[in-house]
Amino acid sequence: MAWIFLVIASLMELVWATALKESDGLTKPWPTAIGLTVALLSVVVLSLSLRTLPVGTAYAVFTGFGALGVAVVGMIAFHESASPARVAFLALIVIGVVGLQFAENS
Repeated sequence: MAWIFLVIASLMELVWATALKESDGLTKPWPTAIGLTVALLSVVVLSLSLRTLPVGTAYAVFTGFGALGVAVVGMIAFHESASPARVAFLALIVIGVVGLQFAENS
């Protein structure tokens, strides 16, 4: 169950980061409210995963998947660079996160 909480918290990062991008520097009330609320909720859900997972592993997965997801959303929704180098380094994040999960389960 801890890994499920961790994935949910990481997915929530996509929401709050995108909402904060849309908030235009916290000047638009609705995206700002959504971003800040979901950010707080993502930390709450992350804390549920920390009941059983090591903090180093959980936080690395949380930030890794969050960074990966936000980068992909940026490429798709905001037409940010999808250069081969950027995609390759994002793949390294995936390799690291998956490796941490395997290491945790062994």
